[in-house]
Amino acid sequence: MKGTGSRPKITVTADGRGVVGHAGARLLSDVAEATGLVREFSDALASMRQRASVHDPGRVAIDLAVMLADGGEAIADLAVLRDQPDLFGRVASDATAWRVLAALDEQALGTLRLARAAARETAWAQAAETHAGLPVSTAAGVRIDGLVLDVDASIVVCHSEKESAAKTWKKTFGYHPIFCFLDATGEALAAILRPGNAGSNTTADHIAVLDRALAQIPDAHRHGAPILVRSDSAGCSHGFLEHIRGLREHGINTGFSIGVAIDEPIRAAINALPAGIWTPALDADGRIRDGAQVAEITDLVNLSGYPQGTRLIVRRERPHPGAQLSLFDTIKGFRHQVFATDTGYAGGGSIQFLEARHRAHARIEDRIRCGKDTGFGRFPSRTFAINAAWLELAMTGIDLIAFTQVLLLDGELAKAEPKKLRYRLLHVVARIVRSARRTCLRIAEHWPWATELATAFTRLRALPRPVT
Repeated sequence: MKGTGSRPKITVTADGRGVVGHAGARLLSDVAEATGLVREFSDALASMRQRASVHDPGRVAIDLAVMLADGGEAIADLAVLRDQPDLFGRVASDATAWRVLAALDEQALGTLRLARAAARETAWAQAAETHAGLPVSTAAGVRIDGLVLDVDASIVVCHSEKESAAKTWKKTFGYHPIFCFLDATGEALAAILRPGNAGSNTTADHIAVLDRALAQIPDAHRHGAPILVRSDSAGCSHGFLEHIRGLREHGINTGFSIGVAIDEPIRAAINALPAGIWTPALDADGRIRDGAQVAEITDLVNLSGYPQGTRLIVRRERPHPGAQLSLFDTIKGFRHQVFATDTGYAGGGSIQFLEARHRAHARIEDRIRCGKDTGFGRFPSRTFAINAAWLELAMTGIDLIAFTQVLLLDGELAKAEPKKLRYRLLHVVARIVRSARRTCLRIAEHWPWATELATAFTRLRALPRPVT
């Protein structure tokens, strides 16, 4: 029989020198330095450092965040960084990392959040100086003015007994954290770890995570730009909507676009709509979407419990195979979705645009899915406080990826999901060469993304640094 193999024969040895793996992950460590995150973390956790301690707790926390951004799933994965001191320097042992995590109580986490906010302000200033500002959110091919914050909760299944893990509403077992992401860049602004049986529509939790997220936004943006808060129907409580509206009294120009559960009055309003009032819905690129229409039902529903100026908009679409339909949807032959917004008629755009803008909230599901591969899909400890600290560092790792994409990358890589970045840039192998008192990281010449990675390091060196 004739062989069909075409791979060259190889001999494997374990005696290579000067070769390092995960070379691109050094980019994340350097971004933490360039944005001042390392210094901010070190200052925030300075009181935790013992006199004879070798490792700075702030640096340990940064190394954990880099490890999580690089795809690590457990503290033992710090060995990838620790066993390459020529690339990553001195990295703490697993035991030291555990001690730092255990020491991060709620007060310490509060100081880390302040540190993250300070580094974010620096990163945004660097983006303004080198890229004329941050990326912007879009809907139906149209720019959305200001910032868009997406709030959502998700279940993280635990496969062992952990403190405060509980049976979830999906009949699984684990935690039910709630998140807030910045839509345009994917930055992880805030997260709260909650027991698995925490309610999906808990007003206090939605308010808490939004307030933490707003605290992460630099003052010039928080008080100088419109901020749209989006959520699914879990956020549609009168308390949460009133809180969003009340922020205007504090100089924050907030608005909302929130999903609404379809109850009997809304079903009656939909039934009362004339056939000719439905308008074709738009796709993400602004083109007409086949089989989908939108209409406004504001005047057909009693909105006395909502903030003044609230509008209700309904979308209907021929259901795709496998769609979950209510009895009402089955009878009508359409899948219906309703959302509330306080964007006014003057200058707010058509209901087609408003519906496309709200539907883009679904992007947070991708953020959470990627986040579960960047640290918070698996919690390491039986102790709730340690897992809460782990979640905060996972969000820090997500921020490092976002800063890297905004400040250093172009094109497809600037929008790529973390998994693709790891495969193409972060996990690349390189050789360390020393010459004339200089250390050079040499990437394989024919690696398809070698130029992009080298360019990112060049841009990193050119970034303006914060004043110390």
